Amino acid sequence: MSEKDRRLLLVHAHPDDESIGTGATMAKYAAEGAGVTLVTCTAGERGEILVPELAHLAHDRDDKLAEHRRGELAEALAALGVTDHRFLGGFGRYSDSGMAWHDDGYAIAGDDRPATAFWDADLTEAATLLVEVVREVRPQVMTTYDQFGNYGHPDHIQAHRVATYAAFLAAVPTYRPDLGEPWEIAKIYWQAMAESRWRRSLRAIRAAGDTTSFEGLDPDGPLPMATPDADLAAEIDATEYADQKVAALHAHRTQIEVDGPFFALSNHVGNEVLGIESFRIAKGVTSPGPEGVETDLFAGI
Repeated sequence: MSEKDRRLLLVHAHPDDESIGTGATMAKYAAEGAGVTLVTCTAGERGEILVPELAHLAHDRDDKLAEHRRGELAEALAALGVTDHRFLGGFGRYSDSGMAWHDDGYAIAGDDRPATAFWDADLTEAATLLVEVVREVRPQVMTTYDQFGNYGHPDHIQAHRVATYAAFLAAVPTYRPDLGEPWEIAKIYWQAMAESRWRRSLRAIRAAGDTTSFEGLDPDGPLPMATPDADLAAEIDATEYADQKVAALHAHRTQIEVDGPFFALSNHVGNEVLGIESFRIAKGVTSPGPEGVETDLFAGI
C-alpha cells in the first residue's frame, strides 16, 4: 500500500487531546503523505483556563472558551501538518461535559453538565454522525481511547463508545445506506502510555532536578494512567516530529503549561515521552516487528 493510499482516523474528545496523546503520530503520517482525519467530539467549553488574562472566557463568565479553543486547535493542526478536521456533528453540536474527581483519584462526570453535554448524548445518534465520516474517509486504521477513557474523563469514555459503535455500524450494509457505501475499519487502536518508558523518563526528569513536572508521580510508585508494556501492540517512533508536537502543545495555551522545566531540558529527556506514542490493539491482526511490537499502524494491511 502506498503512502497516499493510507488513511488514518483519530477520534478525540476535546481540542488538545489530539496533540497530547497522538500529536507525533499524526505529524509523522501526515508528513509521509497518508490521509489523516481528526474528529473532535466537543469544543472543550469547560476546560480549565491556565492563562489568567483569559479567565473571562470560562463557561460561567463570558462563555467564549469554545470559540477560542477552536482557534487553538486550528493552530495546533497547522503545526502538525493535518488539514482534515471535523467537529462531530459540526461545531457546537456537543458540549464538553466537564468533570469532577472521585475520591479514588480518577475522573467522573460532574453534576452541573450543560443540556448538550457529550456524556449525555444519545449513543446511536452520535455514532451515526461518525458513521458518515467513516464512510466518506474510508480509513483502514482508527484510534481512540480505551473503555475507561484512559483516566475516567466522561467525554473520553463517550468518545470510546461512539467510535466503537460507529465502526460497527459503518460496516453494516443495511444501516443507513443514505450515508454512503459500507466500510469496515481493518484495525482499531486504543492510545496508551507505556509504563517502562514513563518510569525511565520520570527518573531522568527527577535526576535533572525537575520536581514539578508531572507532580505527584513517583517513577517507582503506582502510575495509574500507564499501560503495562506487555499490553502494547504498537509503538510509533516519531521523535523527529517531537518539535512539531511541542509547537502544537504550545498552541493550546489555555490548557497546557508549556513554560515549565520539562520542555526546557537541555538534554531532551522529554523527547522520548513526546515523540514515541504507544497503542493497544482493539481490532485487527497485528504484525509485530523484531522488538515484538508494530512500528507502523498500517502493518499487515
